[in-house]
Amino acid sequence: MDLLAGQTAVVTGAASGIGYAMAERFAADGLKVVLADVEEGALDKAVGRLRENGAEAVGQLTDVSDRASVEALAEAAYQAFGAVHVLCNNAGVGSGAEGRMWEHDPKDWQWAFSVNVWGVFHGIQAFLPRMLAAGEPGHVVNTSSGDGGIAPLPTASVYAVTKAAVVTMTESLYAHLKAERAAIGASVLFPGPHMLRTGLWESHRNRPERYAKSAPRRTPYRSLDQWEAAMKEAGHEVAFTPVEEVAGFVADGIRAGRFWLLPASDRTDAQIRARSQSMLDRADPGYLENFILD
Repeated sequence: MDLLAGQTAVVTGAASGIGYAMAERFAADGLKVVLADVEEGALDKAVGRLRENGAEAVGQLTDVSDRASVEALAEAAYQAFGAVHVLCNNAGVGSGAEGRMWEHDPKDWQWAFSVNVWGVFHGIQAFLPRMLAAGEPGHVVNTSSGDGGIAPLPTASVYAVTKAAVVTMTESLYAHLKAERAAIGASVLFPGPHMLRTGLWESHRNRPERYAKSAPRRTPYRSLDQWEAAMKEAGHEVAFTPVEEVAGFVADGIRAGRFWLLPASDRTDAQIRARSQSMLDRADPGYLENFILD
């Protein structure tokens, strides 16, 4: 679809990171933007920055794990601007799960699924009926991750499982929209190809009490900066993809009607081929060997 001035984009997880970069890019293209986030102070600042730059922007405090909260987001978006053309289900969290899978705290799984999976589904159900009824061109972007949607990352298994679910959910959404002959497209986003500076590493700052861990985390890395410093001290180079680059990739992908918003990468392509070949060969998943922990 064409991204045109006057259209409206809704982005969840929009107070920082990829979400804010997407909102900023849509605003630069002349779209009105609705920013949704669970962190009120950061959300207010994000909306303020966009307005200072001349954007038509509103913010809505939203917990995507709560169906009623996402429905309130949809109501606020339509009250503010009368239509929604682009929906980016981007909010996500890292689970903080540690150790072997059978040692995981069940609440790590519950929290990650409530945001990363249910949050996407809540967005689809809250917005798609209205978008379809309007009969206008539209697009839905669901944020996944290479850690789950391309090659599973056993060291972050909970997060990886949720992001794999987002891929299948988006494939299903695409098929359903095609069956309806809708003017609405769907894409699944794999940010990258390198790491990104987002708030994902500090997701625990917004973890609800109902999903509180039963035991303290064991990791020495409480932030991305701490992890990066440790990697550099160990002699490893860490590459980062600017979030603004991801936002531009999303905007271009929407215009082109691409389903797979997957940046080109030799490493990613090799992972895809290795996993696919293992399935075709009915062989053991050798592509996981680099991630197997002692």
